[in-house]
Amino acid sequence: MTTHKLLLLPGDGIGLETMAEVERIIAFFNAQGGHTFETESDLVGGAAYDAHGVAVTDSCVAKAKAADAVIFGAVGGPKWANAPYAQRPEAGLLRLRKDLDLFANLRPAICYPALADASSLKRELVEGLDIMIVRELTGGVYFGEPKEIVTLEDGGKRAVDTQLYTTREIERIAKVAFDLARKRGNKVHSAEKHNVMKTGVLWKEVVTETHKSYAPDVELHHILADNCAMQLVRNPKQFDVIVTDNLFGDVLSDEAAMATGSLGMLPSASLGAAHEKTGKRMALYEPVHGSAPDIAGKGLANPIATIASFGMALRYSCGMSEQADLIDNAIAGVLADGLRTGDIMQPGMTQVGTSEMGAAILKKLEALSE
Repeated sequence: MTTHKLLLLPGDGIGLETMAEVERIIAFFNAQGGHTFETESDLVGGAAYDAHGVAVTDSCVAKAKAADAVIFGAVGGPKWANAPYAQRPEAGLLRLRKDLDLFANLRPAICYPALADASSLKRELVEGLDIMIVRELTGGVYFGEPKEIVTLEDGGKRAVDTQLYTTREIERIAKVAFDLARKRGNKVHSAEKHNVMKTGVLWKEVVTETHKSYAPDVELHHILADNCAMQLVRNPKQFDVIVTDNLFGDVLSDEAAMATGSLGMLPSASLGAAHEKTGKRMALYEPVHGSAPDIAGKGLANPIATIASFGMALRYSCGMSEQADLIDNAIAGVLADGLRTGDIMQPGMTQVGTSEMGAAILKKLEALSE
């Protein structure tokens, strides 16, 4: 029997409610046998700030490093709008990403057949959509130094954010993209702005060289990031894997997510480097939606993205692809049965709350496992 250690970080807002549904799925797999999950929970974000005065504690980071995977909920809300910048709820997530060196963010954009009409794009553009956006997560403008606001002699101010990338950072994220493409459609688009940014020039150069030496069997296309944004609306199914930097990845992945119908539907994975001896990676899995404080505590949240994030943990951290497929199929089956939370509600469908959607997915899992 294989044991997997999971750290559950529900965070704030609807993270508490959606994580509760993940715990039901974990209990189901524990009862199945073969694989056992040992879980531990801790505070992060606003909840950690209220309890400890910081967005994440040193002990929580240590637990994350010791776990096989971290399952993350959501952080933030108006309650903490005036928290010190360094201790804002989002700083907890950023520290986890940085301290665990989670440099590769995997953001799938999948349009379930039952939700093709929920997209703001025409059905023929999104039906069957399956894109993987690979975003570099620990470099670029979000972390580059200097990062400051200074007062000038005339009393005005100047703000500086520094976009910075090294050959090593670009090479390792490109390899992740090529490896994923080999298991998918074998095609990668590398998005940058080499026409106006020096980091874009280096990005294109390194991706080209990495492709030549590491993955010549994979089809590679270079695309300017702004054109990529346009093409995601014009013809999204032309893409298989998109690899890009931290800033452009933040924007493009949200755009691709909305093409599927709802941010509440999509999971993500943030992966570190493979260990030299074991091959295991530090990893954090989270839904791409926020804490949604306006509906928190009302039982209205869509738990699918958090459940699907656990499914990604099974696939990438636990070696349980068969069980991950079961979760994906259970979600698709429940949607095909017409169940919808409020964010994806459509005429003629049945609206349910958080626990009802979680229970329906669990019931479908039980049926698929018989």
